[in-house]
Amino acid sequence: MARYTGPKVKLSRRVGVPIADSPKHTSKRELIYPGMHGLRSRRLRDYGLRLNEKQKVRFHYCVLEKQFRRYIGMAEHMKGNTGEVLLRLLETRLDNVVRRAGWVRTIWAARQLVAHGHVLLNGRKTDRPSAAIKPGDVITLKPGIQKLVRENMESIGGHEVPQWIDSNPGELTLKIVAVPTSDQIPFDINPNLIVEFYR
Repeated sequence: MARYTGPKVKLSRRVGVPIADSPKHTSKRELIYPGMHGLRSRRLRDYGLRLNEKQKVRFHYCVLEKQFRRYIGMAEHMKGNTGEVLLRLLETRLDNVVRRAGWVRTIWAARQLVAHGHVLLNGRKTDRPSAAIKPGDVITLKPGIQKLVRENMESIGGHEVPQWIDSNPGELTLKIVAVPTSDQIPFDINPNLIVEFYR
């Protein structure tokens, strides 16, 4: 299975915004003054703006290009604004739901938690981070990993769970109560530029 294994902060620097909610990525110094010589400022043309916007979303959800193109194709065949449908498809991936719930800090940790078989979807083991979640689904954890997840939640502190997820921190269960809307996605993005990039 192909995946990106290089330095993660380099991705944040490349697109100019933090792609993960961790001090390494959100530090202004890391984003503006990387390395010995600092960041070279450059003006992006139309193509560069669209490419940068697409890369932001790809890196934020940890999706490779081939898979991202599949999501674009799915979004084009569904009803509604293609850009908003695309973000909704990405937002309802199992690994992203685990991250939004605050069980882990980053998308990479969420992928590992799911891929190692620690997450149960409607009572069944699921090791596919890209599994699509829909309203009514219940997500739980295997008993062996619960202690580690509780420690993660304490270390994050002050994390806000989105309204479309009904979280029970005591029992470590999640229930999807609605479909996320574009204004509930805590990431500043212009989805229309992404759609234009592929046209």
